[in-house]
Amino acid sequence: MRLRNKPWVPDLIAANPDLIVTAATDKDLAGQWRDRFANPNLPIQLEIGSGKGQFIIGMAQKYPELNFIGMELQSSAIGMILQKQCELRLPNLQLFLGDGAALTEFFAPAEVANIYLNFSDPWPKTKHAKRRLTYASFLAQYQIVLAKNGQLKLKTDNSGLFEYSIMSLNQAGWLFDFLSVDLHQTERQAENVETEYEQKFAARGQVIYALDAMPPVTK
Repeated sequence: MRLRNKPWVPDLIAANPDLIVTAATDKDLAGQWRDRFANPNLPIQLEIGSGKGQFIIGMAQKYPELNFIGMELQSSAIGMILQKQCELRLPNLQLFLGDGAALTEFFAPAEVANIYLNFSDPWPKTKHAKRRLTYASFLAQYQIVLAKNGQLKLKTDNSGLFEYSIMSLNQAGWLFDFLSVDLHQTERQAENVETEYEQKFAARGQVIYALDAMPPVTK
């Protein structure tokens, strides 16, 4: 969902270089992310498309033994997360205003432990398939930046995107570690950190689809 422009965001970003970086102004990010965290030795978890930030902030609070990056393309959305992070100052959370389509420009090979895709735009029209975050070109980049045994973790309310993602991952040789057509009825729900969309959809009685997958092992 496209958010209304928030003219105060650029100034907030400029005033907090310790909490957020942008693809437009910050160069040579690949391989340098660990140095932005209070504890550089913790595994990095990346969410692509963080929206208003409920998930990434919740995860950073729940798992202080991990480092988190919330990546978002919309400046208005990342600005809302940054507002919250300015208050919380979570030492294991960094924000990034950038495009997931250029992931390998911003992250070094094997730099990320896990990647999260939460309620991504399904791009339902066939002509827009290349924009889906589980399209082959995106999967190829995930495979490069994921560390050994790293996983792609997806949640969505959209059955079409879920089915497409399974097909796309399978065709690319990824291995499934978890699949559910009703996440909230599984044992995993007890530990599930929900997004804003997830709470809204679940309240309407919609099921939440989820999967974990690992890239194919290469020699």
